[in-house]
Amino acid sequence: SRFETCWPALMKDSHGVIIIFNPELPSHLKEIEMWYSCFVQQQPLLDSQCLLVAHHKPGSAGDMENLSLAYPLNKLKLIHSNLEEDPEDVRMEFIKYFRSIITIMNESREKEEMSIIS
Repeated sequence: SRFETCWPALMKDSHGVIIIFNPELPSHLKEIEMWYSCFVQQQPLLDSQCLLVAHHKPGSAGDMENLSLAYPLNKLKLIHSNLEEDPEDVRMEFIKYFRSIITIMNESREKEEMSIIS
């Protein structure tokens, strides 16, 4: 993609990655593997620092239950967003995700501080 030269700047010091995709586009399912590889595995971030969001367009009759992703994507937290029907659910999942990122950041800061002290 033409933005690949910007990726290192985007990745620098990042603590989390949210990948939003349209589950009805087969091309998106291939692309998210590439995003995961570049932005999560190569950094490296923990899988818990990555959130997948399958976004269903209004009126799309997408089958939310049967979206099966291949390894390694199937290890990631996956939420379905359909803002017409359940915006509150999505909001709660985002809050949970951000809390987990903050926990990871605090833990790594404490480890760093301990290593400086000792």
